[in-house]
Amino acid sequence: MPKLDVATAGRAKQRQRTRKDLLAAAARLLKAGRTPDMDAVAAEAMVSRATAYRYFPSIEALLVEAPLDGAIPDPRDVFAGDDSPDPAHRIDKAEAALHEMVYRNEAQLRLMLAASLEHKAKGLTDGVPVRQNRRAGLIAAALAPARGRFTRSSYEKLCAALALIFGPESMIVFGDVLGLDERSARRVKSWAARALVRAALEEAAKR
Repeated sequence: MPKLDVATAGRAKQRQRTRKDLLAAAARLLKAGRTPDMDAVAAEAMVSRATAYRYFPSIEALLVEAPLDGAIPDPRDVFAGDDSPDPAHRIDKAEAALHEMVYRNEAQLRLMLAASLEHKAKGLTDGVPVRQNRRAGLIAAALAPARGRFTRSSYEKLCAALALIFGPESMIVFGDVLGLDERSARRVKSWAARALVRAALEEAAKR
């Protein structure tokens, strides 16, 4: 996979942190019983109003997404009491947890996706991330006990492929395109996730 130079990678991480700080600031204000405007969120996150609008096209888009950060399954909870080192089992379990969260928050996630697509289509991103990468941590935690069984290349490809299955985008494909219900979608994703892990292990073994 292509590598970023140190400076570029540093800027990308900083932009991700800024976006996450804005979401966290909005979540704190909402938890305090306030319905903040963009000025209030920017002040809470200690950034300018202009910066906040670079990351979110509207206060509505920000407030829709803010509560979702806290709804993401914590790997420590997902794997509590589960000592299995089997990466296929762990990936399937992680996806099941995120699957439940996605369908439970379907309306908010659809609004979030719509806002991010509109922001990108209008060319307003100016190099800033339009989405949080919430699935990567869960995937990494699931694969951690078996990390040594993968080559660097097979591991990176596996994580990228699994990112297509984890998250709300697959819900859109299964529901809107294929017309599958939640239970059927989960069965297909379980099969696909396990197949990808097996393929990556086989590729690594050959090397």
